[in-house]
Amino acid sequence: MTHTTHEFDRFEDVRSALTDPALVPGLPAAEDGPAGAGVAWLRATVARFSHGEAHRRRRALVEAELARLTPEALRRAAAVAPGEETRVAVVRTLADALGLPRPTAVAEAVTVVAGVYFGGDDAAADEAVAALVRWLAPPPSNEAARESAANLIGLLVQACGATAALVDTAFDHSSVPLSRILRDMPPVSAMRRVAVAATGVGGRHIAEGDVVLLDLAAANRAHPSLLTFGAPPRVCPGRAHALALADGLLRRPLTPFARLHRRTAPLLLPNAWDYASAAALAAEGFPAVGTTSLGVAAAAGLPDGVAATFEETLALTRRLGEGRFLFTVDAEGGFSDDAEEVAERARALYDAGAAGINLEDGRADGTLAPMEVHAAKIAAVKSAVPELFVNARTDTHWAARQEDETATRLALYEQSGADGVFVPGLSDPDSIAELISALVVPLNILYTPAGPTLPELAALGVRRVSLGSLLYRTALATAVTTATAIRDGRPSDACALSYAEVQALAGTGREPV
Repeated sequence: MTHTTHEFDRFEDVRSALTDPALVPGLPAAEDGPAGAGVAWLRATVARFSHGEAHRRRRALVEAELARLTPEALRRAAAVAPGEETRVAVVRTLADALGLPRPTAVAEAVTVVAGVYFGGDDAAADEAVAALVRWLAPPPSNEAARESAANLIGLLVQACGATAALVDTAFDHSSVPLSRILRDMPPVSAMRRVAVAATGVGGRHIAEGDVVLLDLAAANRAHPSLLTFGAPPRVCPGRAHALALADGLLRRPLTPFARLHRRTAPLLLPNAWDYASAAALAAEGFPAVGTTSLGVAAAAGLPDGVAATFEETLALTRRLGEGRFLFTVDAEGGFSDDAEEVAERARALYDAGAAGINLEDGRADGTLAPMEVHAAKIAAVKSAVPELFVNARTDTHWAARQEDETATRLALYEQSGADGVFVPGLSDPDSIAELISALVVPLNILYTPAGPTLPELAALGVRRVSLGSLLYRTALATAVTTATAIRDGRPSDACALSYAEVQALAGTGREPV
């Protein structure tokens, strides 16, 4: 029977195809053969698990294997890998982390198989498949064990090709954000799908058995969102692990503040409004402190979010810079709409001691700045001060209520150089998970008492949780409640630091004179 091949390169069509359960990954045709027969047997075995209930079982198996590995552990292991060829280093690190026997030999065999896995024949690859099956399903083994080995080999082969290509490209473009490399120079530039049932893409009928070719490179050029790892709800389960491996092998330098975003537990960032509040929080063991623009503005008797508090923010930054704690500064929208002026002010904050800044696209009138304008600010800051951690905030879930723009804005901001992205007002777990599946940089969420708990946010993959103005507003409320209780003759339950404890904050954390 003759089947039609369909080609798509429009972003909307490619994304639709990637989310369609009727379109499954397709390998080149291969005749089934006995276990250990070589590449043809491997392709045929993996293909049997490419759709339906078998595919769900295979995906569950892959997810279970990957669940044993934390991305951060993979990143650390890859960062200390010996001087190996990139593909060998990727697979050996992964195989070692999975506890596979002979990880170096496995890696070398997988690289041979990878050369012909998606097409072609090679006697050496057939021998490599046979060796891998012996190591991963040693005799006496049954068919189920050999099928499990085949699926594991398939996982390693795909990790070998795609992750190594990403690393090699990033080595050649060391100053380009990883997210932009994934968009402009994707390691997998095209994907092949086979229809297991009749369906449709972009108004075109796809018959059962038809082949669908997806041009990711062309689709990505037309839209900032990434399709390299699929699209929700059918995202590649190894996405976070591939990024961690690439990050480790690239060994790009990280500042101490940036490293706090790579831990298993998210960075809980309390926000201060003066030196004493920052020093008190640092003394309680918080590894970093943020500032709250509302607190800084209100303390000065000025409105928040209208670019009126740069001098106050800079003065506070200089005071905080005398301490020994890491801190990041809420810089509103950069206190200007001119990208170069924003970069100059970011440089001043960095020189005063800030490890990072927040840049928001929300405006005081409840609208959003054009995303291209905000992206230009981010790019200018990262060009002027590469060491400064830029957390790009979008207010699509805040006053503007333009949730449908969130993913597009975040994709553009991270490709402009943002080190992290922030979506205050977002609390729905499914929406958080969907955003994380499309991001390369860490996602920051604003804590709300009615939203997910810190452990729940950690399980979703959130890497930073901010308290925003919550502490400042709580402090104001407590002060007023205490004063009115005393005035009205009611008991006060406020717990206050002693005079000496507050006085000590001026000395603890400061650099010795």
